[in-house]
Amino acid sequence: MSSTSTAGAPRHGALRRTPSGLLQDWLPRIVVAPSLVVSLVFVYGFMLWTFVLSLTNSRMLPSYDFIGFAQYARLMENERWWVASTNLVVFGGLFVALCLFLGVVLAILLDQRIRQEGALRTIYLYPMALSFIVTGVVWKWLLNPSLGIEAMVQGWGFETFSFDWLVDPNMAIYTLVIAAVWQASGFVMALFLAGLRGVDDSILKAAQLDGASLPRIYWRVVMPCLRPVLFSAVMILAHIAIKSFDLVMALTGGGPGYATDLPATFMYTHTFSRAQIGLGSASAMLMLGGVLAILIPYLYCELRGRKHG
Repeated sequence: MSSTSTAGAPRHGALRRTPSGLLQDWLPRIVVAPSLVVSLVFVYGFMLWTFVLSLTNSRMLPSYDFIGFAQYARLMENERWWVASTNLVVFGGLFVALCLFLGVVLAILLDQRIRQEGALRTIYLYPMALSFIVTGVVWKWLLNPSLGIEAMVQGWGFETFSFDWLVDPNMAIYTLVIAAVWQASGFVMALFLAGLRGVDDSILKAAQLDGASLPRIYWRVVMPCLRPVLFSAVMILAHIAIKSFDLVMALTGGGPGYATDLPATFMYTHTFSRAQIGLGSASAMLMLGGVLAILIPYLYCELRGRKHG
């Protein structure tokens, strides 16, 4: 009996925790709890509240007279919303594609260990340090027909030269693409350059020994290894495109007319500023749906890769 009780004593003692041990276990949870509560309330709580408002007839102030999905129906019948949605497809598609192309090309060039690599990397990455407001104002000056590129080239003697996209309703959306690509392509370059530097050199040497050319090595060997970087870049760029507001307001103001409206500018100028809280909440929820449509497939591929990895 004594041996049994003696053998059980350590196990019983192991269950006892000292106050300092309990504090050590609970301290991380106590530290994280405030930020978790703030996130739940001010992020997810407000998202839920926005969805509730989108089901009401709220105007200047919140109202809880529920009308179902009538605000979404109004939104679908709004011509300006469809212009903004079409612009988002054009702007977002070109923005993501051009940033990826330029970013990959610049990263591959810098990966050749060229001279002054640090200076060039800083030059390409510097625009990302600017706010979209600054970018929009600068490109507004450059693209202004009476002040910018058009006036400069005409001053050189090419009087027939014309570059008036900023005031052309059919071309103004592409000025947003130019400014956004100029700012974000350096960031994509940095992502891919970090990925390229992480590729095992032995793989590249083996491909060179097999007689593969440098372009073929990058296309067939290196780029498949950078698939996670590609997914991350696409997700970040698409998120930037969907929520773009400050660049539009600084560069075109949504004009000419509302030719360069995006969902974010539509939500501000056509709904909330006109006391249409319910309609604005509906447009906000559709924007959230666009973000989730990009985020969920990315997370699915990421988690599936880890599961099978």
